[in-house]
Amino acid sequence: MRKSLRLMLSLSVLIGTVGSTGVATATAADTESVSTVAETQGSDIKDRLLAIPGMSLIEEKPYAGYRFFVLNYEQPIDHKRPWAGTFQQRISVLHKGTDRPTVFRTSGYGLSTTPSRAEPTRIVDGNQISMEYRFFTPSRPAPADWSKLDIWQAASDQHRIFTALKKVYGENWLSTGGSKGGMTATYYERFYPRDMDGVVAYVAPNDVVNKEDSAYDRFFANVGTKECRDRLNSLQREALLRRGPLQEKFKTWAAAEGATFNTVGSLDKAWEATVLDFVWGFWQYYGEDVCDTIPEARTASDDVVYDTIDAYAGWSAYSDQGLEYYTPYYYQAATELGSPSIRQPHLAGLSRYGYQPASNFVPREIPMTFKPWVMRDVDDWVRKNAHRMLFVYGQNDPWGAEPFRVDKGARDSYVYYAPGGNHGANVAGLVDAEREKATARILAWAGVDAPAVEAAQPLARFDARLDRPVDEDVTKEHGLRP
Repeated sequence: MRKSLRLMLSLSVLIGTVGSTGVATATAADTESVSTVAETQGSDIKDRLLAIPGMSLIEEKPYAGYRFFVLNYEQPIDHKRPWAGTFQQRISVLHKGTDRPTVFRTSGYGLSTTPSRAEPTRIVDGNQISMEYRFFTPSRPAPADWSKLDIWQAASDQHRIFTALKKVYGENWLSTGGSKGGMTATYYERFYPRDMDGVVAYVAPNDVVNKEDSAYDRFFANVGTKECRDRLNSLQREALLRRGPLQEKFKTWAAAEGATFNTVGSLDKAWEATVLDFVWGFWQYYGEDVCDTIPEARTASDDVVYDTIDAYAGWSAYSDQGLEYYTPYYYQAATELGSPSIRQPHLAGLSRYGYQPASNFVPREIPMTFKPWVMRDVDDWVRKNAHRMLFVYGQNDPWGAEPFRVDKGARDSYVYYAPGGNHGANVAGLVDAEREKATARILAWAGVDAPAVEAAQPLARFDARLDRPVDEDVTKEHGLRP
């Protein structure tokens, strides 16, 4: 009975109390009781993880040199009102050893249940905790109160996970993520700057003023060579000129697949949105080295034009079925994150809708109000307060047109661009001096020994199964999403 009461008390404490700042916290005495419970369960890492109140096992998968667990962790739906309901949030643990540093990784989307290793995890040869972002299924409250999907609530999810696991993994922690995951790591640092010992954010967009997107226009006017830009623009324009025959192909595909277009409003809107994504998708995931594979617009057949647009933009992206999984992202873009819009003058007179706002891709029954101060607050905080933060961008990635920056108030923080890099840019792709500097700082933030910091080399060998060429946070998904 006493043990049950102690576990219940620990759970209620971890759910948190809300102080005047609105941040859920736990007292030192209560977190110590969680540690005591963990220690009484034995030294096996699985026992220690499952002794954490609110933690349950989904599955354990073997991987040489590691233990890999997929877990559920009980979270408050609203961290400001932790007593008002909970939901199960998936996390994974790639366990190396409790004497190693730990990397907290998020994609900003769902959770892969296949073992993988983010670049900082390989650099520090550490453990990795990965989190599924709230409201991505199955980590979605039921019923879903969408007003509880915002960057503070998600950062508070991370804070509670960190608080629970810090007693198990007591060495230094770094947070990381690519694209929306890099944004997520940055927002977490803004709201809980004392949790992590360092942040490595990859290709993280920073849309400070949602209605001012001229940076993207300048990017597309200058990226790559003029020959390549003209080739892409010509094919995109040709697709709109052939709206009739290409849309017939699209209708045939939709009928065969059972695709519907209720969210975006019509098949025509979905079709054009895909065409308008073509040039962006090319530069996001590919680059100048494959530009010569783009067919000549005037001589290409309808089939070739249709298939080329599909390869780089994906005809399924704006169907109801293609949008459903990404509803949480589009909701956030329509309420806090913002979304890009570009002019594309080469399509003048042919585009009926232009770049459509993110709200067009969210079911109409979900209420949305944009909060323009949220991104301004984060941008201002990063510029003035960044401490041990590294931002890595790709030179030829459109999402890097509006990056995070660090000003004089920042300390031990850096913004680097990988030459010729796209949305898969990483530390390994930086020029030599910046790669060595970035690697050394990551190692130092992780608290490894000085000789390893001076060597500025990853501590773990490359593993083709764990270390993908393009981080899984930024795989080649279709649709205008970071």
